[in-house]
Amino acid sequence: MNKRKVNLFIYGSLRDRRIFQSVGGLSFARKASRIDERTLFAEPALLPGYRRLSPDNVYFYAVAAPSSRIEGFIIYDVPLTAMAEIDRYEGKRYEREVVQVNTANGPVEAHAYLVTHESMQKHFGDRFHVNLIHELWLRKRIERFIKRRTRPGERTADAEVERQAERQLLGTTERDLVMSHYHTDAVSDYYLEHELDRPRPSIRHLYEDPGAKPFVKNYLTLVIKQALLNQLDEQIQSTYRFELEHMRSSERYFARSVSLLVALQMINANRSAVALVVEQGLQTVPRDDSDLFDYVKYAVRAGRSMFDDRIVRANLARIRSNAQAGLVPLGCEVELSNLGYAAVEPRRSAVNAFDPVYDGFKYFHDFRLDVLSWKLGGYVDDHSGSTDLAGRSGFLELAPGRLNIAGELSRPATPDPWLLNQLIHEIAAFYDVRPHSLHLSFQLRRNQIGNQRILPLGFVKCLLVLGGAPELKGAGRLWVSRMGYDEITQYGYGEELVFARTNKRRWYLGGDEIANKPPSQATTYVQQYKFIRLDKRANYEPLILCLKGLQLEYNPGDYLSSEQLRNSPRLRRVYDELKQWAAKPTEISPQTISRFVKTVQAGLMNEGRRRPVHKLHYIDWALTAVDVQLRMFNQQLRSLNSS
Repeated sequence: MNKRKVNLFIYGSLRDRRIFQSVGGLSFARKASRIDERTLFAEPALLPGYRRLSPDNVYFYAVAAPSSRIEGFIIYDVPLTAMAEIDRYEGKRYEREVVQVNTANGPVEAHAYLVTHESMQKHFGDRFHVNLIHELWLRKRIERFIKRRTRPGERTADAEVERQAERQLLGTTERDLVMSHYHTDAVSDYYLEHELDRPRPSIRHLYEDPGAKPFVKNYLTLVIKQALLNQLDEQIQSTYRFELEHMRSSERYFARSVSLLVALQMINANRSAVALVVEQGLQTVPRDDSDLFDYVKYAVRAGRSMFDDRIVRANLARIRSNAQAGLVPLGCEVELSNLGYAAVEPRRSAVNAFDPVYDGFKYFHDFRLDVLSWKLGGYVDDHSGSTDLAGRSGFLELAPGRLNIAGELSRPATPDPWLLNQLIHEIAAFYDVRPHSLHLSFQLRRNQIGNQRILPLGFVKCLLVLGGAPELKGAGRLWVSRMGYDEITQYGYGEELVFARTNKRRWYLGGDEIANKPPSQATTYVQQYKFIRLDKRANYEPLILCLKGLQLEYNPGDYLSSEQLRNSPRLRRVYDELKQWAAKPTEISPQTISRFVKTVQAGLMNEGRRRPVHKLHYIDWALTAVDVQLRMFNQQLRSLNSS
């Protein structure tokens, strides 16, 4: 390359030929036949290791991001005189550096205008973060739309409260807009307004509905509490967004796990005060003249007054000090029901079960609780597999990180067993509904997929002791209640035990910048364990570590699907033996316990490529807790048998 000329990689406004010509006095073209002394040759190129951002929606910036790349053009042989003019145009925020870009003919050295993370933080503050910027800008535009639609031009405190209430009732629409346009160009104003311009939902028709009327007050109580939680979460996110983003180790994880945990802790720790706030709302908002929006608006105002910055800082400090992040992405589903195992058909009809508080959450969607609880992945599950929203009864299911039911879109909640355990307990405590069951999910590594093994019977017994809720039945007899009540047995294409299943998950909606298709890492597989009883008193941290270690070392697969039982006489015999044992347990041999604990230990000690990720005393604590619980089960059996 001529020393008085350089190659230039462009990725922002200079890609417009008119701007490039205005700044540098030269044009560019992609066809060789059009090249002359005033027109330079250009071709498409990729800059690896950088991401293109626009925090002010005016200028584009290239910031280092190892797994990303920027699409642009390389312009060949740009004279230094033209480069001097381009330097002035780009200004002081950029540094012109020599990079290597990829073209159709191979790598080429070029100059490019780049910025550092420190520079972006200095100029844009908390508005800048590699994983945040597009989401923040889109949310800002949504906020502006709501301001134009809700009491336009008014700057009073009441008008602002009304706008925040409006935003809560557009929660899932905002979520879907952000997810569907993540990492892509800006959403058009027309599309944005088309999606957001929806009438306010109404519940007036339910006030005199004979079926719904007895439950209206209970649902409104839940609406106010849920809107309170959302308001606290939004204030935590707004005040501590940059700090929260730094506490999240990867953009793959759900962005609100920590802020939701803090908000849940604030409400659960002040139950009596929250109960008074809710009761006052039910009394001061006249039902005959009010609609759903009025109750959400009341909760927003109450949430603003409840926010205490000192408590938030203290809870964040506690979370940081207890952090035990590993390398395996984790998730959970919390199932609640006042009817227990009779929450879904045909069991509900068989025992004539009735929920006097929520009627099995039949009116969950009428009160827009699916929208208000989206941050916790709120959903009514009738175990039919259907995602139809109309009048469904079943379990209230919460799964932080679940972003879309129909699209199976979700992100892991956290890689931290301690944090996941805290979330489980705070969610169960927040809802005044009887706890029922817990599903724990562990993301599989690529080399695990397709190489999974069926758990040995002894290991399954150990896991049922740890999470399957052994309890006394009748005259001092012990049984495994999760199997005894047929809670993890299904009958469809034949009987099957829904103990553990491998499922596909997507955490990314849309395509990438270059190929217009989801990146390969967007689709993941998780191993989900469904045998666990939810108990507000239980500590699930040792079980989470136990299942993680077992997955890393043994790599278990489905257990036991109808297909497995249909095709394997051996597994049918194992299943029959397991049912007999669950109904009348016998002691688990010391050899089985020892082998089980050693398998878990081996997995935890090799989580980080043949080395432990957690501190050794933390691993030892979890293994000891597992071992003690298994041996205490044996001791309890001996005591019952000798009495």
